[in-house]
Amino acid sequence: KHSLPDLPYDYGALEPHINAQIMQLHHSKHHAAYVNNLNDTEEKYKEALAKGDVTAQIALQPALKFNGGGHINHSIFWTNLSPNGGGEPKGELLEAIKRDFGSFDKFKERLTAASVGVQGSGWGWLGFNKERGHLQIAACPNQDPLQGTTGLIPLLGIDVWEHAYYLQYKNVRPDYLKAIWNVINWENVTERYMACKK
Repeated sequence: KHSLPDLPYDYGALEPHINAQIMQLHHSKHHAAYVNNLNDTEEKYKEALAKGDVTAQIALQPALKFNGGGHINHSIFWTNLSPNGGGEPKGELLEAIKRDFGSFDKFKERLTAASVGVQGSGWGWLGFNKERGHLQIAACPNQDPLQGTTGLIPLLGIDVWEHAYYLQYKNVRPDYLKAIWNVINWENVTERYMACKK
């Protein structure tokens, strides 16, 4: 059974950039719903598998992708944020960003543009292309998980579903994007980068 991970900080810890009400609803309601629905879907899938009911297995695929992706994405997202975040990464990650995007500012512009440009709900990502040994920016619709849909290893995810910002930033997604850079946990992103280089 999957379970809702604890946040590594209080709901109000990311203020003023992301307010406590958003964090509380986002974690305890939205993410919790993905976890519960994923567990229910997996149970139904096991039953369909045991019965050899291929039609039922196929019918469950969208729910598995949506709720499984929601759980995977949010579990990364919470650790990508920190009240002590912001600034720039250091060391090898910063060098890789400069190599692959020209500069840290250009990288920020590109990931911001990809995230703002998601039509409807989805995610902006910094991922690692293991085959090429390069960093890449991608956007995924809905809760489609980065690795499962593009093959890129997720390093940094930015949730641009309206539930991630609407209570504070209304319909102005670019303002939310501007604010979120102040709480990006570069230590966590760097750990993810170093782990996938091994």
